[in-house]
Amino acid sequence: MLKVLRMEEPTEDPGQKTDQAQFEALISAVAVQRDKSAFETLFVRFGPRIKGMMLGSGASQDLAEDLMQEVMLTVWRKAALYAPERGTVSTWIFTIARNARIDRLRRQPVQPYVDVETVSIASDAPSAEAEMITGQRGELVREALQRLPKEQRDVIELAFNQYMPQSEIARKLDLPIGTVKSRTRLAYKKLKENLEDLR
Repeated sequence: MLKVLRMEEPTEDPGQKTDQAQFEALISAVAVQRDKSAFETLFVRFGPRIKGMMLGSGASQDLAEDLMQEVMLTVWRKAALYAPERGTVSTWIFTIARNARIDRLRRQPVQPYVDVETVSIASDAPSAEAEMITGQRGELVREALQRLPKEQRDVIELAFNQYMPQSEIARKLDLPIGTVKSRTRLAYKKLKENLEDLR
């Protein structure tokens, strides 16, 4: 039986609640005017948080990136379907993200069993081998992160540990948004190289 991991939407802090009117205005601009600038603002705000959520659910880096792109494309295409009376913009977007992850899991091929009586039910607890592999992967990622220059590591840790969008990272580190984007791109490239070296 396919086991779907439960994904939690990152918790909003009280200050982020004031952004709701702004997000509604941005969604409206995308829906009515196909405003690319408004969409870019939403992408910068929610993209890293969606990717972090996917990674937290067990998706690989490539799958998390792919799902994040898919979710944001859905936001672009279906912005007109957003209804404020049904919830906040962030709730709507993260619902799309959860559904995208579940749909992707359901599309994965499942090996059929010939004789159901021979099937043993596996424990919900992770096996020692699975725990070892997970631990090894985590160690590789931590080691790859430590190899990054400090300024790149700071940006990545804020984006994925604290689910901060690039605009907030720029404010927190007192950097231009272009510098944050550049460091993020360089960090991704370096992380990929580091992980390949460590394997």
